[in-house]
Amino acid sequence: MEAVWKVHGKWADFNALGKEFNIDPVVARVIRNRGYETFDEFRKYLDGDIEKQHDGALMADMDKGCKIIIDKINQGKSIRIISDYDVDGVMSNYILLEGLLSLGADVSYEIPDRMTDGYGINERIIRDAYADNVDTLITCDNGIGAFDAVKLAKELGMTVVVTDHHEPPLVDGGRCFAPADAVIDPKRPDCKYPFKEICGACVAYKFIKHMYKLLEKPWEENWLIEMLGIATVCDVMPLVDENRAFVNRALMLMKNTANNGLRALLKVHELEKKKISSYTFGFVIGPCINASGRLDSAKKGLELLLAKDEKTALDMAEELKEINIARKAMTEQGKLQAMELVETQYMDDTVLVVYMPELHESLAGIVAGRLKEKYNKPTLVFTTAENGMLKGSGRSIEAYNMFEKLSEHKELFAKMGGHPMAAGFSIEPDKLDILRERLNATHGLSDEDLIPVVMIDVAMPFDYISPKLVNELDLLEPFGTGNPKPVFAQANLRVKRAKLIGEENQYIKLWLMNEAGRTIEAIDFDSKSFIDSIKMWFTDEECDKMIKGLPNKVMLDITYYPEINEYNGMTSVQLKLTRYKKA
Repeated sequence: MEAVWKVHGKWADFNALGKEFNIDPVVARVIRNRGYETFDEFRKYLDGDIEKQHDGALMADMDKGCKIIIDKINQGKSIRIISDYDVDGVMSNYILLEGLLSLGADVSYEIPDRMTDGYGINERIIRDAYADNVDTLITCDNGIGAFDAVKLAKELGMTVVVTDHHEPPLVDGGRCFAPADAVIDPKRPDCKYPFKEICGACVAYKFIKHMYKLLEKPWEENWLIEMLGIATVCDVMPLVDENRAFVNRALMLMKNTANNGLRALLKVHELEKKKISSYTFGFVIGPCINASGRLDSAKKGLELLLAKDEKTALDMAEELKEINIARKAMTEQGKLQAMELVETQYMDDTVLVVYMPELHESLAGIVAGRLKEKYNKPTLVFTTAENGMLKGSGRSIEAYNMFEKLSEHKELFAKMGGHPMAAGFSIEPDKLDILRERLNATHGLSDEDLIPVVMIDVAMPFDYISPKLVNELDLLEPFGTGNPKPVFAQANLRVKRAKLIGEENQYIKLWLMNEAGRTIEAIDFDSKSFIDSIKMWFTDEECDKMIKGLPNKVMLDITYYPEINEYNGMTSVQLKLTRYKKA
């Protein structure tokens, strides 16, 4: 379904804001579009001062939990960290491990296996810890709803401290949490921490920082921030408030990181001397850490970060890179198979429920996300687990609260959890068709809800762009959830000429001309889709003329982001196309 393009309609005195903060009015307009209005709000956005982060002591049980662990360290008790297997879990584990080791703790770690253990702390992990004479368990990025597991640990005489950031589960109409000795989670109903949208690694970071405060030890603010910034981006936390400051500081530190594992990941991806952005965190480093937990063991990701020498780190980084390449190939194959299923069997469905028995279960969520992006429909992807149950993941659109909608049919699920935009679940095979029918009968979505919308920040003619403006746009970084990359647009541009580039002609370079006859270079990173679209809209003949630089009828409306292109020592403004349509 073709997207609708809309321009943001938020207004302010952009010239006055630009003058006050010494920024271009276009930059001021983008900030206004993100929901900031007053001078004070603009100042906080542009400042991003990490020193102004919220005090972790405001979290319920923070003081209690830290004092428990301090006492255990003083008594020489054995402590074990139990995290999730995704990036946030691995980074949380690293933060707690390094922090506790620095305080002299007898500490070890465990990460559940995605395939055999599933999410979070469980009976196997607890019994293994008990057999190892572990006295105290501390969770990170999990545990808030682990009622049975925590109960078992307590019955075995262990102390349990939970650090988490997920919503406590609903029990009999109220939010409840596991009966641990301390439960630290900003989403506890009684927690007074002012900013709730932090990741598990942030809770772990605040925990270690508060321990240092209680022990009156000096705190180095940059310590552990890189791991926190990566986790914040990869766990799709909104890049506002203190999250923005954490990620900004992490990006700055990554340029000269002292961590062997992170440095090795940059090296194997040839990024050592290139700009590090939130994209690097979310689409280069994060996927390598995640891939180890999907196709192998998440412990490999943590071991990379703990590597003590460069050679070991490089070898491990190469291995994770190869695992991620394999994951990408499997994902692409799974996506194509899923698209074929949708287009031959389920195109009339509003909620897509796709069963792929051969798909690796760790890829179900990624494939669901790809389908959601392509069809702009809520999507659930199921595969067959080892125990014969169907296991799956879902990804949603803004208008559909997936967790609430699935909860309306919770009796069909053997297990189900999630939030408005994503969910994980398992179901007996004979109930899958019933679930598909029910979800499509009760979705409550209108045709308008299913139309994707592209929000444009500024309809900006390329004549206005200067290198100074492009550099000023860096002030808006880091980009991500809650602070998306700006979208600019211009209509009625003629494609004067086009040239295929790249080793496999996978990119296409364009020379775009406005109505005044001025031109600018642009690039699109999917030459096949671009060429196919031009042929469909303007015929093969017009496409051929465009490639040869001959007069043609190819006219486009585009959305773009301006960049500085450096070539042979020369710099110029270039447009990176993000979308295009027939003018």
